[in-house]
This record gives sequence, C-alpha cells and structure tokens, in this order.
Amino acid sequence: MIATLFLAIALDILFGDPPNQFHPVVMMGSVIRVVADRAPAKGNVQQFIYGMALIVVGIMLFTVPLIALNIFISQYTWLTIVINAVLLKAMFSMRRLLEAGREVEIALAKHDLVEARRVVSWHLVSRDTSALGEGHVASATTESLAENLTDSFIAPLLAFAVGGLPLAWVYRFVNTADAMIGYHTDRYEYLGKFAARLDDALNWIPARLSGLLIVIASPFINGNAKKTWQVMFAEHGRTASPNAGWTMSAAAGALGVTLEKMGHYRLEGGAALPDPKIIARARQLIVIASILGGAIIALLCWRA
Repeated sequence: MIATLFLAIALDILFGDPPNQFHPVVMMGSVIRVVADRAPAKGNVQQFIYGMALIVVGIMLFTVPLIALNIFISQYTWLTIVINAVLLKAMFSMRRLLEAGREVEIALAKHDLVEARRVVSWHLVSRDTSALGEGHVASATTESLAENLTDSFIAPLLAFAVGGLPLAWVYRFVNTADAMIGYHTDRYEYLGKFAARLDDALNWIPARLSGLLIVIASPFINGNAKKTWQVMFAEHGRTASPNAGWTMSAAAGALGVTLEKMGHYRLEGGAALPDPKIIARARQLIVIASILGGAIIALLCWRA
C-alpha cells in the first residue's frame, strides 16, 4: 500500500493530471450530469430518493470493476502497485492546484485582472468572478488553495489509507457529485442533499486534520502558529460549510489576511485582502502542509 501511495504522489509531481478524455473524474462527472438531468422535476421526496440512488448506483458503477480488477491482478505484485498508483493518482491533484494558483498570481502581478478572473473562475471557484477586484480574486484563489488541501489531497489519500483504492474512488465520486449538484437552489436543494451531507461526513476528519496541518506549517512561511490556531478556532464557523472554514480560516491566520466571499463570509486573520505575494506564500503553505499530511498518511499505510 505504501509503495502505491509513493508512486501515485510521484506521478502527480512529475506529470500532473491525465488528459480529460482519459480522466476517471471527468467520467464520473459525465455520469452524474446525465443521471441528474433525468431527475424528477417535482416532488421533494422523489428528488431526494433519486439523488440518493444516483450516489449509491454511481459508487457501485465505479468501484465494483475496480475491485474485480484488483482481484484479477492480485497475483502480480508490481503490476498491482503500478495500476493502483495510476488509478489513485487520478483521485487527487496537488500539482494542478498549485499551477492554477500560480497562474492567477502571475496575472495579478501583471495587473491583468481579466485574465486573473478567467483563470480563477475556470480552475478554482464556482462563484461569479466577473465583477471581482484584485483583492477578492486573490482571496478566492487563497481560499481555494486552502480548501483543496482537504478535497484534492488529504481526504482522498486518507480514504486510501483507511479503505484502499475503492474508498478513495468512493470519496472522489461523492465529492464530485457534491460539487455538481450539492447546491441550495430550486433544482438541486433535494436532489443534491444526500451527496452534500455524505460529502460533509467524509470530509469531517480530513478538514480538521488539514486545518491542523496549516497551523503546524505556518511558522515555515513566517506565520505564527498560535495566531493561526486562534483564528481557525474563532472563525471556522463563519462559512456555510461545516468543513471548509477550518482550512480557510487557518490560512487567513497563517497569512495574516482577510479572506472574503462577499455576501457569504469574512475570515479575518489580518486587515487587508491578499495580493499576488500572499498567493505565493499560500502556495508555499499548502505545499508544506501537504508534505506533513503525506507523511502522516504514509505512516498509516505503512502500519496497515
């Protein structure tokens, strides 16, 4: 298991994500979209049951072949490690996350606000960025870097350490469904409720672990661990998500800035909104936290 973990992380560092046409998460998204589009138009109970069935059937669709494949190749140790590493790599993405943050940083440093808005909207957040100023674009970028420490790295790898490759795929399918249909809108309020609540449950421990990792990592970027801890505990509840606030508030404290999604939350670790230099520090913070988290997960895999 530990060899699979190390190889998967090496693949991410060296190559990043596979092309979309071969990416399992893109396939998951396509299935979710097709099935969700056929959901009942009315009826809260019917929509909730349909949404729950979407998750259960989707999990089976993507994990049963995975389990069968591993049974088939189990007698070939190195082949199993390589195939599982490739399939695990597809469930997390640290390199692409950091690259997206860097792209926004470069655009803002050039005062190219149009490009910065485009990149942050395309790669990092789902909010409308068309009217955001430089500070709020930098804030959205920093928030996404912090939140995705959980969603894009710690949670899927922790799932792998606990339940092997199938559980990592379960996590990613649920997380993808939450990102697509887990919204408080007329269309998705009940259809996506099961996905949203299950995602909250799956991220409960990883989010708090990720917040703690940011606290521990903060001195490495000239932050203050005590302040980071205090800001995280004081302000993590300001977000609607029961999980996202832990890493975002910790990042605000570590970086000494305010992170704000206008009309939704304001996490005050300092007086000013971020700027391009803060994004650079945020990327360093997430790298250090991911290294610390990777070491913990490697220990769990080693002992498994």
